[in-house]
Amino acid sequence: MSSHSSAQHEMAREHAGHERHASHSVAMFRDRFWWSLASTVPVVVWSGDIQHWLGYTAPSFPVSKWIPPVFGTIIFLYGGLVFLRGALGELADRKPGMMLLISLGILVAFGTSLAATLGLFEVEVWWEVATLITIMLLGHWLEMRAVVQASGALTALAALLPDTAERVDGDEIRTVPRGDLRAGDLVLIRPGTRVPADGEVVEGAADIDESLITGESKPVAKGSGAKVIAGTVAGGGSLRVCVTAVGEATALSGIMRLITAAQASGSRSQALAERAAALLFYLAVATGAVTFGYWWLTGDRIHALTRTATVLIIACPHALGLAIPLVIAISTSLGAQSGLFVKDRLALERARNLDVIVFDKTGTLTRGCNGTFWRSRFARYQRTGHACSRRCR
Repeated sequence: MSSHSSAQHEMAREHAGHERHASHSVAMFRDRFWWSLASTVPVVVWSGDIQHWLGYTAPSFPVSKWIPPVFGTIIFLYGGLVFLRGALGELADRKPGMMLLISLGILVAFGTSLAATLGLFEVEVWWEVATLITIMLLGHWLEMRAVVQASGALTALAALLPDTAERVDGDEIRTVPRGDLRAGDLVLIRPGTRVPADGEVVEGAADIDESLITGESKPVAKGSGAKVIAGTVAGGGSLRVCVTAVGEATALSGIMRLITAAQASGSRSQALAERAAALLFYLAVATGAVTFGYWWLTGDRIHALTRTATVLIIACPHALGLAIPLVIAISTSLGAQSGLFVKDRLALERARNLDVIVFDKTGTLTRGCNGTFWRSRFARYQRTGHACSRRCR
């Protein structure tokens, strides 16, 4: 029985760890974005290209010419470091992708800017380094926020379990942490409280709201011998329940595992996007090399690096690498919040080909229609090949 309790504690620590890690990533990208944005402002204001395009002159003082290179270098080291680390990880895994392309872009832009500062070229492009890194940080911040919101279904489900339970010990009723419950314990469920663990009613009668599991809005009457599920709400009476499952053995934990597996599973579209990102990396490197070589050999060495950087930046598959997994993660989360659980992302991807769904169920879905009506509708569909337009009222 102690193994169930330890499993429950382990599951709680695991979910808490994932949440802290995701929050840390969001906070990291958020802080780096705002600091980079604040540092980008002076770089842009004192940039020669921006002054020429907008027709203004920035205030001049002895060290004003060093504002773009100093702040641009700070942005590169502080804001761009996260992309460089990601690129090293992709190189180590031999899976080139978005991080490697971003790193190539900012490295080339930084090299061009540094060359301009050292007098090797006449073009000053520190503003490109600053704005590129800032925009990429903003995109990754928004990405991490969306991922955390998408995984909020697990947090919402975990919040349905009460923190404490009233355990019956002989003639005494003690309030204990939910994690201390073991199979075989007797717990008291008062009206309006949630069931702390799966169990069987041994005494009392109450109406249980099981919409969390079944989707039925109407409470279900429970009496002696009936099964109750963790997270459901008792009303209209009190129950004494013998605990039969705790921790990962509960039905709610099984649902949480399904959501986690669905969000972690891959789909054909996602695999295709990953292969396309890797292919685009090699294509971008080859195109950048050709661009650099062509303009360098034609004598336009001033813009050779800037045009090469432009090629690498445009080739960055930011949306390609983000769109598919992010949409699937959000869709599984929204479905879970509405009571629809996706067991596999591939099944969700194939759902677009569905034409007819037949529910062998009454109650919430039918809203008062009897089984004969639904059978007649399905029989008509089989005969005609068209769904009946009549609505159930």
